[in-house]
Amino acid sequence: MALTDTTKPAPPRHIAIIMDGNGRWAKKRGLPRTAGHAAGAESFRRIANYCRTLGVEYLTVYAFSTENWKRSADEVAGIMRLLRRYLEEALQDMEKNKVRFRFFGDLSKLSPDLQKLCHDAENRSTDYDVQVNFCLNYGGRDEIVQAARRFAQEVAAGERQPEELTEELLGGYLYSANVPDPELIIRPSGELRTSNFLLWQSAYSEYVFMNVLWPDFGPEDLDKAIEEYHRRNRRFGGT
Repeated sequence: MALTDTTKPAPPRHIAIIMDGNGRWAKKRGLPRTAGHAAGAESFRRIANYCRTLGVEYLTVYAFSTENWKRSADEVAGIMRLLRRYLEEALQDMEKNKVRFRFFGDLSKLSPDLQKLCHDAENRSTDYDVQVNFCLNYGGRDEIVQAARRFAQEVAAGERQPEELTEELLGGYLYSANVPDPELIIRPSGELRTSNFLLWQSAYSEYVFMNVLWPDFGPEDLDKAIEEYHRRNRRFGGT
């Protein structure tokens, strides 16, 4: 049952999700993996709308990792087609949905038309409050390397001194600059690993692993994850 009872605790401000299990969902049904990704895209729409209803301010989803390029050309092309279609529809419905878009990752490796759609979505949605962050061609280690490289370049140019570097300063070089860290990270599919997702930002996040494939993940599953989050005692290293 969805969290519609106002007596229930408020959801975390920022929820992140590793959208996992599309391929296995398709295989169980004798379908091509691309069918699983299409079903997963619909699950994302459903959960994104529900998060907005709950009052979640930030939703970050793992859409395509730096390692996903190793998959077959057909599967990668299918994922990119789904993303392109979603962004085209989002741009058409932007005034109705009022969702702000951000993209975490190296977009330079995407096709020029897809890069343009990403940039258009970001530029046209800056005034909206609810924010969806798409991790696209993203890897947590790569993000930290890129941030360190940018700082090093500024040091080499005489714009910074090495001793200036702090956690807060380095955080400003990340893709997620100015976005609060996620309080709750959810991984469906039954897998128990982080898969290079938000390595820096997840330092004090609560992880909830769920034995449901992403295309089957619904509002009731999100409710369960939020309820589990509220059962945790978040001490941040204290007692």
